Amino acid sequence: MKQFINTRETLVTEAIDGMLRTAGGRLARLNGYPHIKVVIRTDWDKSKVALVSGGGSGHEPCHAGFVGQGMLTAAVCGEVFASPSVDAVLAGILAVTGKAGCLLIVKNYTGDRLNFGLAAERARAQGLKVSMVIVDDDVALPDLPQARGVAGTLFVHKIAGALAEQGKDLDTVSEAAKRVVDGAVSIGMSLDTCTIPGSPKENRIEPGKAELGLGIHGEAGIEQVDFSTARDAMDMVIDRLSPTIGSEPLAALLNNLGGSTPLEMAVLEQELLRSRIGGQIRWLIGPAPMMTSLDMQGFSVSLYPATMADEAALLAPVEPWAWPGCQPVGDISVVALPDGLTPIQPIPSSNDSMRSFVERCCRTLTDAEAKLNALDAKSGDGDTGSTLATASRALINALDRFPLADQTQMFRAIGLELGQTMGGSSGVLLAIFFTAAGDASASGKDTVGSLKAGLDRIQQVGGAQSGDRTMIDALLPALDNLHLGIEAAAKAARKGADDTAEITRARAGRASYLSEESLAGHNDPGAEAVALLFEKLAE
Repeated sequence: MKQFINTRETLVTEAIDGMLRTAGGRLARLNGYPHIKVVIRTDWDKSKVALVSGGGSGHEPCHAGFVGQGMLTAAVCGEVFASPSVDAVLAGILAVTGKAGCLLIVKNYTGDRLNFGLAAERARAQGLKVSMVIVDDDVALPDLPQARGVAGTLFVHKIAGALAEQGKDLDTVSEAAKRVVDGAVSIGMSLDTCTIPGSPKENRIEPGKAELGLGIHGEAGIEQVDFSTARDAMDMVIDRLSPTIGSEPLAALLNNLGGSTPLEMAVLEQELLRSRIGGQIRWLIGPAPMMTSLDMQGFSVSLYPATMADEAALLAPVEPWAWPGCQPVGDISVVALPDGLTPIQPIPSSNDSMRSFVERCCRTLTDAEAKLNALDAKSGDGDTGSTLATASRALINALDRFPLADQTQMFRAIGLELGQTMGGSSGVLLAIFFTAAGDASASGKDTVGSLKAGLDRIQQVGGAQSGDRTMIDALLPALDNLHLGIEAAAKAARKGADDTAEITRARAGRASYLSEESLAGHNDPGAEAVALLFEKLAE
């Protein structure tokens, strides 16, 4: 798989140096490359308790992204998914620890426990006060003797970091960290595995499936489950988390495992907050990538029954750029549309023939959704079919309030509906098309004349002409031949759509941004939709 790296061997050191370039001198690294990769605060007051964490790389922004005022004092970075060495951990401890001591925050993996544990012993032998907590928040594998440490570790970083910043002693900071470890629970889900740099991708998760409870190093989860929607995915995650929590108010952390888009994460946020435990969630951290698994297309949810003191610690300001903040959860605010945008509702009227005709047109486009998306993916962004299908479903649902017996008002009603429900430039153009057709019909033009008037208007507004590789290449010849019958219009539309496959220089629409190679041999999806519609009507 292609990745933006130079070499596997220099990946981590180059990434750390890239991050430090914009740290403004507040962060530095120890001079021990490549074996010792430690990021530290340069403004650290050794009279306070130091917080040191770390582990394998590949979880960015964790851990180096959380070094700074209010959180970590040092992060010890290993290679991708590999624990740092004892010497690296010891270097981090020695660099930041003064008389107040140091707390090591370690995720529950064998390599991390051993390397951080031995480094702690060596630091104590040098007279330093060192305490260590082991984070084991993953509830995915209940029969596992030692649960894994995952994104719930961030609760420990933040709450312990706030106390250390306030100047609390090592015992107080350590006890708070242990309390957070005891209360935090997490589980993750992903649609795909991660890609380890320099290694082939493991295609373990079957199509149509998601993996529940997989680890942050790509370890297999408890089971592969059927995937359908974000809501069902979140429900399965909550099913695993809810037995581990009580009825207390919760702080939740919604973590992007690396490959999920912000759009997906926002949907998951909504599903989390309206789930059956949503009423308990008082504070939300994220959604954001905090403890990732390289490019894994997944998410994790961590919950913690925060006390009032914990809430204050979670809300305390911090310097690290990677901390997304802790936000209160509230209701959705809704403001009425401004005057002039609330559409005038037409007076409904019935006409069985018109209803049947509109439903047939709409179902033709919904049935072609996948075909049109696939065609658009060859020369666009792959959404033409979905855009038309969404609008078609909206029209079908609106038929009960449409003036089906009045063609003039029917055209205008369709224009209003498409203006509200159909996105993109095609939605605007079709809304203009039907609105202009309604105006022409009101002035006495027949059906064909009204539709031609609508076409003239979208050509004026959109600027596209015949030969520009748009839906007009099929719609114009179809309307020119419609007076000869629907079969003649369908044949003309098909020829116009097929001719667009030979047009390799689009002069309008999104295709105008594309190269000739990407356009050659493929019909324009808008023109294809018009041809399919007329062909279906001609049957």
